[in-house]
Amino acid sequence: MKIATWNINGVKARLETVQEWLKEASPDVACFQEIKSVDENFPRQPFEDLGYNVETHGQKGFNGVTILSKTPLEDVERRLPGNDDDEQARYIEATVTNGDGVVRFGCLYLPNGNPLGTEKFPYKLGWMDRLLVHAEKRLAEEVPFIILGDYNVIPDPIDAKNPENWTDDALFQPESRQKFRALTHLGMTEAIRACTEAPETFTFWDYQAGAWQKNNGIRIDHILMSPQANDKMLGCGIDKHVRGWEKPSDHVPVWVKLAA
Repeated sequence: MKIATWNINGVKARLETVQEWLKEASPDVACFQEIKSVDENFPRQPFEDLGYNVETHGQKGFNGVTILSKTPLEDVERRLPGNDDDEQARYIEATVTNGDGVVRFGCLYLPNGNPLGTEKFPYKLGWMDRLLVHAEKRLAEEVPFIILGDYNVIPDPIDAKNPENWTDDALFQPESRQKFRALTHLGMTEAIRACTEAPETFTFWDYQAGAWQKNNGIRIDHILMSPQANDKMLGCGIDKHVRGWEKPSDHVPVWVKLAA
């Protein structure tokens, strides 16, 4: 079972690119962020034509998350619990059947938090606190559970080409990094770092200043797995080459394979 996450940076702008990648990579489950579309306008048909079931949680113009699955999606929940006043479309969760069991997926687009000194950074940290509470609840159920998506967190200096350039950015603040580590302290495994400790293992390159050409990247797209999911892991990877395609997102797909 191949599970992938990708911040596509606009489903309408990236539709052909995303379809091409789905044909090439053929993930069983794909979680997309920043679809930038309300649910009723999401282009479901092209993905259904490729054999995917589609569930979305969108809003107009920005944010938005979706889960695609080759098998039916069950028990779909939208919005991260813990704040009924939060209207931003940043989280969707569903269950899929895997062999004789099930896997629960949470697709997230964690708040950026910039600029520092505004209400956006406390919102980011509060959102992460809610995620920790929710993850602890799911872990107590002792079923395979995976939270994947654009975390907008650079976990360690090795995860940036030039970490010194990020010291005043919300993605690299000690508070953001500490809350990300708290998820692993709950017992969740970070898939890519379980597979490799190699430097320059990036998932995002800005459109500006030749970042892609200079490999001036960061790693902010992550797959975190419960012990039950981690026990099934066969491998993982980053489809870096997609960043060089025509009309690319500034992020690339990250994936993990699980045994049935």
